[in-house]
Amino acid sequence: MSNPGKRVTAARDGVSRTKLYGLDEAVKMVKERATAKFDETVEISMNLGVDPRHADQMVRGVCNLPNGSGRTLRVAVFARGAKADEATKAGADIVGAEDLFEVVNGGKIDFDRCIATPDMMPLVGRLGKVLGPRGLMPNPKVGTVSMDVTGAVKAAKGGSVEFRVEKAGIVHAAVGKASFDADKLVTNIKAFADAVSKAKPAGAKGTYIQRVAISSTMGPGVKIDPATV
Repeated sequence: MSNPGKRVTAARDGVSRTKLYGLDEAVKMVKERATAKFDETVEISMNLGVDPRHADQMVRGVCNLPNGSGRTLRVAVFARGAKADEATKAGADIVGAEDLFEVVNGGKIDFDRCIATPDMMPLVGRLGKVLGPRGLMPNPKVGTVSMDVTGAVKAAKGGSVEFRVEKAGIVHAAVGKASFDADKLVTNIKAFADAVSKAKPAGAKGTYIQRVAISSTMGPGVKIDPATV
């Protein structure tokens, strides 16, 4: 067995904690240091100049990653009748109405993304305490409350990632896998940063995107010059 301490030390070697790297160089460094026995996820973390406790400084949205996320999401859809059939045809993993409500309300959540047609929201809204803390509550702002069930399911399956600023003003998301070509990771990261930029709230003061870093699941964080994303 290899010593995980030695592997972590080796991964950190050559990564400055203070230097800001260009995006291309940072991606190369993260890929080189993703040495686990599985395909590590590459994540981005962005510190924003907002205080999400104020309603006019909340940042949330969705980004369709041009090269996908590398993850296969399980998608649940709350819909009835023809819309339920449409969801199944589009590739949804779980489709239901009151029956699905009972399963979820009982604490069984076997999905990564939840979509609902608008008419189902009075029912789904009652699941706020279950879905809310997990970030799974359908929301029209990120396209998960929609009559276009096919489009919503395909976006979720195709690599759309939702983002929402946390209390400390940080947004983070998975933007691909370490096995991706460097240029595909760069394109995904730029698309995500662009989506966050466009979601800049009216109440944001001063510098909006303050710090950016990327890392792989087991690798060290590499700080990026925000100007390069």
